[in-house]
Amino acid sequence: MKSRTPIYGLIAEFDNPTDLVAAARRVHDYGYRNIDAYSPFPIHELDEAMGIHNRLPLLVLCGGLAGCVGGYLLQYWTTVIDYPIHIGGRPLHSWPSFIPVTFETTVLVAALTAVLGMLALNGLPMPYHPIFNVPRFALASRDRFFVCIEATDPQFERDATWRFLETLKPRSISEVPH
Repeated sequence: MKSRTPIYGLIAEFDNPTDLVAAARRVHDYGYRNIDAYSPFPIHELDEAMGIHNRLPLLVLCGGLAGCVGGYLLQYWTTVIDYPIHIGGRPLHSWPSFIPVTFETTVLVAALTAVLGMLALNGLPMPYHPIFNVPRFALASRDRFFVCIEATDPQFERDATWRFLETLKPRSISEVPH
């Protein structure tokens, strides 16, 4: 039934999103933290059930603030310090003229932070993942739902975790080989 070779984790298959969310919530409540869930479409309740908190909005805010400050300081340095030119009695630090570029650098750096942050937080690009070694996982893009408990979880113990997954009443449980 189960081999004793090192594995990536255990994966349980479910028939519908309601069972998946309930299983993910029970897995998280039981104390497992290195978990992941897979479904053919987004399930918004799944993040909360797994205890996942999105850090991307904070990264984008920080990127936008950095772009704002950076764009403004660049203009200030070039027009006031590095190359001051007095034109028509206008003050060197004419902040209203700095607003368009400051806005554009805010949007540019925030957008770049969003893209790069999303890639980094999702661990992308990832051309290979051990979960692809499970034959039934091909159904995750069609009509099946999966929750995986990784072997790197401090609470993971192969037999005890297998028995716990059986209490969730999944369609099937599989080992995920490396």
